[in-house]
Amino acid sequence: MLGVALLALAAGGGYWLGQRNVERGGQPAAMPAQNPTATAAVAKPERKLLYYRNPMGLPDTSPTPKKDPMGMDYIPVYEGEDEAASGTSGSPGQIKISTGKIQKLGVRTEAASLRALDKIIRAAGRIEPDERSLYTITAKFEGYVERLHVNVTGQAVSKGQPLFEAYSPELISAQREYAIAAQGLQSLRATGSDAQNGMAPLAAASLARLKNWDISEEQIKSLTQSGEAKRTLTFRSPANGIVTERKAVQGMRFMPGEVLYQIANLSTVWIIADVFEQDIGLVKPGARAQIKINAYPGRSFEGAITYIYPTLKAETRTIPVRVELANPGQLLKPGMFAQMELAIHGKDQVVTVPASAVIDSGLRQIVLVQLQEGRFEPREVKLGARSEDYVEVLAGIKEGEAVVVAANFLIDAESNLKAAVGGFGAAPANAAGSAEVTPVKSPGVEHRAAGKLEAIDAKAGSVTITHGPVASLKWPAMTMEFVLANSGQLGNLKPGASVAFSFVERKPGEWLIVTLEGAGEQRPAAHSGH
Repeated sequence: MLGVALLALAAGGGYWLGQRNVERGGQPAAMPAQNPTATAAVAKPERKLLYYRNPMGLPDTSPTPKKDPMGMDYIPVYEGEDEAASGTSGSPGQIKISTGKIQKLGVRTEAASLRALDKIIRAAGRIEPDERSLYTITAKFEGYVERLHVNVTGQAVSKGQPLFEAYSPELISAQREYAIAAQGLQSLRATGSDAQNGMAPLAAASLARLKNWDISEEQIKSLTQSGEAKRTLTFRSPANGIVTERKAVQGMRFMPGEVLYQIANLSTVWIIADVFEQDIGLVKPGARAQIKINAYPGRSFEGAITYIYPTLKAETRTIPVRVELANPGQLLKPGMFAQMELAIHGKDQVVTVPASAVIDSGLRQIVLVQLQEGRFEPREVKLGARSEDYVEVLAGIKEGEAVVVAANFLIDAESNLKAAVGGFGAAPANAAGSAEVTPVKSPGVEHRAAGKLEAIDAKAGSVTITHGPVASLKWPAMTMEFVLANSGQLGNLKPGASVAFSFVERKPGEWLIVTLEGAGEQRPAAHSGH
């Protein structure tokens, strides 16, 4: 009887304590587990197998177990692991990176802002003579170079300066004909007869012949007064300039139309600059351009754009533009290379981001937007005009949004950005889980291995390494190619050296080396990916 009373008292006390715990906001004490196996099943439910992914990270999946061409087993992917593998959480396509990793990568952001895009168009060019100031000296009759007054190419000449003297039997004959006709016309002038009327046309024809041969008025006047034909004719410079070509040689025979001298006036020169096709729409005649010449460092010349040529050079996709430039002191020599700079000032305020923020895949342009600390979203953007450092965003980014301007490439390597971006238009898996299942996204985890450096391809920026097993990827020992983040990672390493390295998957099937050291060198402590 006493035992029953004690049992009833214990039960009542337990009920009172339980009710008091509930009144204080606590939870009722859990009942002891009666079945340990059942409890373990509740704590660790069986995971659902989704598909098997390629062990090398290639965009290839299978609904059933299989091996790749190298004999490696495909890796099973369970429900929940596909999201973790993409490095995302929350909205699809977002990228999450730990704060420590962000600091290590050196990520910098800048807010998209409104600004007027100023641009400088640069084009390589060359100096050429002003085509309107080129002169060619030729003879209109057959003859011989009797004497040279200017016999050096590059010699400066002034207008009217004698160049050479020419002898021609035709010239002497024409002079005598005119002298006889002029004297006969003079002697018949007092008679007023028909003979005078017949002589006048003959004299006029002889005079016209001499003028057509570029005989000067001074020489014709002297011929009329003296009546004596000159043995030689002096050719003079038609303008001030430089002799750019001299073909006349003393004693040589020349034919009508043969070029004997070329003279260029270099007081004004042209810059023919080749402007790229995408910039030609911004170039307008009359704009002032700055010209820089390698021969005169630190000095700038200014000229006006006078003409835009109507044809495009298919080989270089450039259009020639002419800049007219004064040449005091003739410092600018034809044939010199020149660099043209044309400042284009933007008028309207537009939304812009730094040019370094844009990742161009060739098919579309992506910008990483920072949603909050450690969380990024790749956005496809439509771009407009560009300046030296900034680019206009027509769609995809709003003013004030923070965009990643540094370490885009490393974020790509850490979080496999291409896989996340590829999810924009990826087709969903079918119900049967066949080959149309969305390819697995690589986690971007940093893996470590050691092996032997077999070969270095400096041109491709890659190395071939024979490495041991990689437990984090379930890889066996093999020889494969890795991409270097930069050529400086090699240091003094040569083929045959033992190396220890860490790497991440930058894109499916492409493995990027993050650190590379000789096996005997001191290496930083390992750190896990995210």
